[in-house]
Amino acid sequence: VETCAACRGHGTTIPDPCLECNGDGRVRERVSKQLNIPAGVASGTRIQLRDQGEAGPGGGPNGDLFVEIEVRRHKIFERANNDLHAKMSIPMTAATLGCELKLETFDGEQSIQVEPGAQEGHTVTLPGLGVPRLRGGKRGDIIVHLSVETPTKLDAAQRDLLEQLAKLRGEEMAAGQVEHAGGMFARLRDKLGQR
Repeated sequence: VETCAACRGHGTTIPDPCLECNGDGRVRERVSKQLNIPAGVASGTRIQLRDQGEAGPGGGPNGDLFVEIEVRRHKIFERANNDLHAKMSIPMTAATLGCELKLETFDGEQSIQVEPGAQEGHTVTLPGLGVPRLRGGKRGDIIVHLSVETPTKLDAAQRDLLEQLAKLRGEEMAAGQVEHAGGMFARLRDKLGQR
């Protein structure tokens, strides 16, 4: 038993099929579909549109259309799960004295308070301003990573001021000074001395 080659199992044949569908009852065409993308989708998320796919043969029901999402990279934020990470550069003086930064987010401009003495890699978290969870619930955070810029070109007056600051803080470095009390080399020396 096998499917009839003439009627393909439909039980009837079309003696004079139309030129457009060749008797199949369906034609190929391009159409535009509008769909709602829920907040929180990530690359690889699939959205199913029921009965929006290819028409079934012989007047059968339409199949489903599956749309796979690919999220474009953002020029400021990098996504990690539901958190958004951003990198901001600040001058050495601003990191030392503290400052206020402005960051444009999806919820408008936000103020970021940088505490005095901020170090390279210091992070500031803006809670609840990240990506929403796909099926509801609270949003992730925005995490700002600070990059402290050390000046490379100083004029004579700037260099003099920094030297005065170093002198006031007792941070003048002798040439070739590498070791610090309790540093790695000191611990290694102590270990070797115990043998």
